[in-house]
Amino acid sequence: MVRFPRRQFLALAAGAATLPALSRIASAQSYPSRLVTVIVPSGAGGPSDVIARIVTEHMRGTLGQALVIENVPVANGTLGIGRVARAKPDGYTIAFSVSSSTHVFNAAIYALPYDVVNDFEPIGLVVKDRAQVIVARTSMPANDLKELIAWMRTNPGKATLGHTGPGSPAHIAGIVFQNLAGTRLQDVAYRAAAQAMQDVVAGHIDMMMTSPSIALAPAQAGSVKAYAVAAANRLVAAPDIPTVDEAGLPGFYTGGWFALWAPKGTPRDSIGKLNAALVDALADVAVRARLADLGLEIFPREQQTPEALAALQKAEIEKWWPVIKEAGIKLKAE
Repeated sequence: MVRFPRRQFLALAAGAATLPALSRIASAQSYPSRLVTVIVPSGAGGPSDVIARIVTEHMRGTLGQALVIENVPVANGTLGIGRVARAKPDGYTIAFSVSSSTHVFNAAIYALPYDVVNDFEPIGLVVKDRAQVIVARTSMPANDLKELIAWMRTNPGKATLGHTGPGSPAHIAGIVFQNLAGTRLQDVAYRAAAQAMQDVVAGHIDMMMTSPSIALAPAQAGSVKAYAVAAANRLVAAPDIPTVDEAGLPGFYTGGWFALWAPKGTPRDSIGKLNAALVDALADVAVRARLADLGLEIFPREQQTPEALAALQKAEIEKWWPVIKEAGIKLKAE
């Protein structure tokens, strides 16, 4: 057995105790040293997927590592977001989602195995839909929004509304729409918004209230009827579509917002690097143009921070949880 003088032994012990901390510091400094998995808790081709691919493509160049999208389209995002909540908090598994749904609405609707506030680290706000677009099958016997509402009132409960499940922005919008219009709709849930749009185009369901990134291409091609934009102002990318104020349902403003999240406990340095890469992507002229073409609005630079994301989530919870509770929506997450 090798014996050390007491002073030398204490010095060696102190050095050994600092190794884990030094390892964590070195790991943070070298982040990212391998690919980052980005969980998108919705189907391929949907709004979250499209936006995530545009933004992470640029972030890849800033970070020097690949960001790989993994789609997990189950239970309005609860499965995918749950995976991120349980992931190792090392910055290599993060979430990109329509967070008004995954980190606000879902917590009021589902009995979740995670906490949308306390189990995540906010990375940053990305974009918001200026509004959803109200579209319907081309054979719908209504030429404008007023006629559509009149038809629904004459045929209560007949019209079918496609969305991506309870708690999705379109589902919540449908609840508000029914209250304002004084009518009833049948909900039809899909794994992805793109699938629902395919069924509107084919005439299998009647209508959708969806992101411009999903609605504009078929509307401009004449494959669906576009009745109104659920906002106070028309979309720059589709100036011919009237607002709900102009079309006959004033004040029906909807839209979701998208953000990046990491598991709770992810090192602040890693969060900082991810946020810096996000900010850099949102400042890029080409990225901004692609997002604008989809009818999306980039959050101002001062709102692209983790702190701003946390503040918006808090405000949205206070706004929407009472609405959802009053509607009596409560489900079990898959």
